[in-house]
Amino acid sequence: MSSTTTDPGRPQPGPPGSHGLAGQGPIEHFAAIRPERAPVDTSSGTVVLDVAIPVYNEEAALETAVRRLHSYLKASFPHPFVITIADNASTDSSLDIARNLSRELDEVRVTHLDRKGRGLALRTVWLASEAAVVAYMDVDLSTDLAALLPLIAPLMSGHSDLAVGTRLNRNSRVIRGARREFISRSYNLILRGSLGARFSDAQCGFKAIRSDIARAVLPCTVDDSWFFDTELLVIADRAGLRVAEVPVDWTDDPDSSVDVVRTSIDDLKGIVRIGRDMMTGRIPVVELRNALGRKAPESSGALLGQMVRFGVIGAVSTLAYLALFVFMRRVTGAQTANFVALLLTAVANTAANRLFTFGVSGRAGAVRQQFQGLVIFALGLALTSGVLLWLHSGTEPSRGVEVAAVVGANLLATLLKFILFRAWVFKRPGRNIPAPPPSSTGHPGAAATK
Repeated sequence: MSSTTTDPGRPQPGPPGSHGLAGQGPIEHFAAIRPERAPVDTSSGTVVLDVAIPVYNEEAALETAVRRLHSYLKASFPHPFVITIADNASTDSSLDIARNLSRELDEVRVTHLDRKGRGLALRTVWLASEAAVVAYMDVDLSTDLAALLPLIAPLMSGHSDLAVGTRLNRNSRVIRGARREFISRSYNLILRGSLGARFSDAQCGFKAIRSDIARAVLPCTVDDSWFFDTELLVIADRAGLRVAEVPVDWTDDPDSSVDVVRTSIDDLKGIVRIGRDMMTGRIPVVELRNALGRKAPESSGALLGQMVRFGVIGAVSTLAYLALFVFMRRVTGAQTANFVALLLTAVANTAANRLFTFGVSGRAGAVRQQFQGLVIFALGLALTSGVLLWLHSGTEPSRGVEVAAVVGANLLATLLKFILFRAWVFKRPGRNIPAPPPSSTGHPGAAATK
């Protein structure tokens, strides 16, 4: 149908703190996008579905996959559709094959990018698409195409904002090796524990999103590679978007060129980066949520999830405290070293728990909550200082005994901190920013559900 060559890169952010695209303020980008929960209009004759297939050196699989998908949509999907082949700087004959397919099949389009990256490819073709719903699948077609219509149905009806395939549902049928299964389950467990994710499978190459939602969310993403999927889902989840999950039948491609270990390491780095971005406000979750008319997710209140995330943050804080204490102890006394180490880790700990454990983002209430955190810090300081006074009241303890004592006291202070965080600091019913009132068309935003 058509072929384009482009290297647009990612949408360029504005100045630090602006949260918008270049030349726009923090809310201007979002203000123009107020999607309604309404069914997709299928009567106008415009394209309803655009399925992207990102490829890099896939000459062996590309033609078969596109023809199979095209035949399936022709037979099963009653509305206008297109298939967009997103070539990521292939060095084999993939681009030639794609262009030949586009000349033969009216519904096939080709976009060529001069740089590699699945995230870059999807962001580019999705933002350029005129379809009401955009989707993507891997070129190996590991996911049974029978799941495609169930994937896009909740988006077309207006029920959901984004839909993902999941291989980790009890109704999914998955054929893959034990190593990939372990890595996948471990990664998604880490996501739930560290970021409070409510989706079950971030990495399945089978996703769809309403275009109006995509235009609001995609400019907030920055990853150009495999972590793009996770980043998109985490932002959507935190923005209160409704995500539908579809159990899939999935068969592992034994010839896949994906480096699982390298990708997993990059994904773990991505988790740290996106957590930092949400904490610093680089990802404007509150502004996005309000602009889309959604409510803050409420699942972060579950005790078990809070305990897991608090435990992870507490462990990191304890290690940081220990490192700071040992370092400061070289140049100052035990009480001063304890005070400085505990103060610095307390401020960082409160900020991290505010975002990750209790799901509070934005600046509203942050100063008050940090003050309350410092009150809890004072209690922890009194506890650890008391232990040090007791130790030094007799014979001079060894450095190992001293360190063990303050670590034990700090762990006890951490338990006290969790209780007070949950019962006092973050218990207030108004801590989450409410969604704006419904628009005049009468389609209120709804909270995300699973």
